[in-house]
Amino acid sequence: MRTGQINVSTENIFPIIKKFLYSDHEIFLRELVSNAVDASQKLKVLTSTGEFKGDLGNLEVNVILDKEAKTLTISDRGIGMTGDEIDKYINQIAFSGAEEFVKQYEGKEGAENIIGHFGLGFYSAFMVAEKVQIKTLSRHEGSQAVQWESNGTTEFTITDIEKAERGTDIVLYITEESAEFLEKARIQGILDKYCKFLPIPVIFGTKTDYIDSPEGEKDENDKIKRVSIEIPNQVNNPAPAWTKAPIDLKDEDYKTFYRELYPMSFEEPLFHIHLNVDYPFNLTGILYFPKIKENVEIQRNKINLYSNQVFITDSVAEIVPEFLTLLHGVIDSPDIPLNVSRSYLQSDGNVKKISSHITKKVADKLAEMYKKDRADFEAKWDDLKLFVEYGTLSDDKFAEKSKSFSLLKSTDGTFSTIEEYIEKIKPLQTDKDNKIVALYTHDADAQYGFVKAAKDRGYDVIVLDGPLVPHWIQKMEMSNENLSFARVDADTLDKLIKKSEEIPSVLTKEDEEKLKPVFESSVNKDKFRVEFESMSSSEAPIIITQPEFIRRMMEQQRTGGGGFMGAFPEMYQLVVNSNHPKVSELLAAEDGVRAEKTKQLTDLALLSQGLLKGADLNKFIERSIELV
Repeated sequence: MRTGQINVSTENIFPIIKKFLYSDHEIFLRELVSNAVDASQKLKVLTSTGEFKGDLGNLEVNVILDKEAKTLTISDRGIGMTGDEIDKYINQIAFSGAEEFVKQYEGKEGAENIIGHFGLGFYSAFMVAEKVQIKTLSRHEGSQAVQWESNGTTEFTITDIEKAERGTDIVLYITEESAEFLEKARIQGILDKYCKFLPIPVIFGTKTDYIDSPEGEKDENDKIKRVSIEIPNQVNNPAPAWTKAPIDLKDEDYKTFYRELYPMSFEEPLFHIHLNVDYPFNLTGILYFPKIKENVEIQRNKINLYSNQVFITDSVAEIVPEFLTLLHGVIDSPDIPLNVSRSYLQSDGNVKKISSHITKKVADKLAEMYKKDRADFEAKWDDLKLFVEYGTLSDDKFAEKSKSFSLLKSTDGTFSTIEEYIEKIKPLQTDKDNKIVALYTHDADAQYGFVKAAKDRGYDVIVLDGPLVPHWIQKMEMSNENLSFARVDADTLDKLIKKSEEIPSVLTKEDEEKLKPVFESSVNKDKFRVEFESMSSSEAPIIITQPEFIRRMMEQQRTGGGGFMGAFPEMYQLVVNSNHPKVSELLAAEDGVRAEKTKQLTDLALLSQGLLKGADLNKFIERSIELV
């Protein structure tokens, strides 16, 4: 046996490692299992090059929990180490990596956000262990097995031991404050999270399985009995779909892998994109397009980042554009630097290239689907549109590419690209200022009367719903200078699409001035502005509208953005049709009757827009019953 001291200049390095090494102590298990897998992978490489001529045997990694002894052991049958190699790799290289980390990050903001290796994975063991042993036997024939031991100080001992099998066992004596890591469920959860797709089998104890009775025993229904057996609990799939060539996979393989990634998901994805790049950077992965719901927030953090099949994080905002975080799936790249804080990723050249490549692949896939089968693409559009809108708003390159497959859906169910739609509505929906006006509704049923009035004139109405619509409309208007959007309830049709001809009014200015205060007294003056307009007598006597600009600003404030200080007030216009017979009748009525009829007409207009509520709605119902 020999003892020694690690020669480091940083004092009290172990407490610093425990505090700052990773933001979450559970990472220690990822690091140690990953090291064991690396040791196994290296032996496979040495075998393939002829440098190791022995029997590979079973290369699985075992995680062994002994709650009574308060130990957790990570055991591999990889390359192993000699005493000299332990001195080099554990006492010098790994510890100098820890020292480098401490010097660079101690006391700095963001130190807790280190997301990957710093050449010091082994020393993460001391975050949870009061003592650590390494028991190892090198691959070299005739090697002496040795044990390295340290209790969390810079002192260590190396002892010759007996060890039957090649490889390394890391034994952690878990501290009292880290007793959670002696619970089977806790360890299983960490292995499921970080080690699910490691390339070497990882075994954690046993699990119960059921097979047909070997003796052919039958139950009371004359069926072969199922009997329970204990089998190794393998926690990982060493050959996940993304590591295979796309040509070797069928659609069902991709669906099976999606269920493996998201066992609690009840919906299948719309389609997938298989990433497979080896130049100018290494990148593999499979991205799935989910059926995106109205709330984009609950969709995030469904892309898992791996490095050589080791799970790193599900927070990938620095690696993929924001709108692509709505996708689900896996990205695996050894070229994404994992030895720095997340803030550094944003300015890393490789990360930017990878981000741009993924955006291009997604846009190309959508364009290919649209071109190959437009009818199928249209059928998927309701599930795609929120994503495409989001991408158009947040990424200029995607916005440019999306012009070819971004669709507008009319209330009659037909689809058009922006370019097709402009040509479609140009003849009828161009106003006197030569502006093409696209009329839209956010809810065709709720705004049925407005939609019908527009269609009766031969106008087309598109459906634009969802939280991003006001921002998307603004972007479209900026990109197409001769196009404007107006919701069908934003004003009267004659004002939404102004033509040169005007309809004369049957009311004089004096008539309007006489009636205006009566209408104003029937509504809340702080919310409604009364206007008279000469329309066709077949139009409704009163129309409630909300100015496009004000409503858009309110919607943008609700979804974030808009760039305006203060809240926009909820404002409406009560537009009186000066040519409607019912309005003319009000002039001849006595004051009390005029007020009652005006209130009834106003309430009917409010009711049609869902704006009549509470006590006002109750009074309207009572009044209507009396009138009947």
